[in-house]
Amino acid sequence: MSDTRIPADTTGDRTHDLPDHRPRDRFWPYVELSEEPTDAELAALDPDLEDALFGRGDRPFAITLSFSVFPGEDYLRAVEMATQASNYRTVGTGDSLRHYARFCPDQVKDLRRLYEVVEATKDCEVLIDDRPVPYARELWLPLVWFLLLK
Repeated sequence: MSDTRIPADTTGDRTHDLPDHRPRDRFWPYVELSEEPTDAELAALDPDLEDALFGRGDRPFAITLSFSVFPGEDYLRAVEMATQASNYRTVGTGDSLRHYARFCPDQVKDLRRLYEVVEATKDCEVLIDDRPVPYARELWLPLVWFLLLK
């Protein structure tokens, strides 16, 4: 779109207030971005942000185990087990890398196996429905195992 010149005021008293051209309609000089997020971007969203953007979805009840890099050969086994969860994601890089493995009730055996591997690490975290809950390790996990393990 070409610039359209605005004629100067013929009376001479307000010419300094009027611009001598109109700015372009397009201000964003970058490539057009897609309007919809990809499936990978949606999977990586924080659950609280997802709820705020899209409303509470019909997510089933789940328990998430979160752990970071730890020394030993059990780490690779733990990562392999975590990837079998219904929802697995990583956040960060290098030493600040954290793994989040979200297990649904029908995967309670896999949850217990992974927990037995990572429970002794210094920063293993248990989230109930993606949120930290008091006594998640001491109360919720044994209760889930008692009710769902056969």
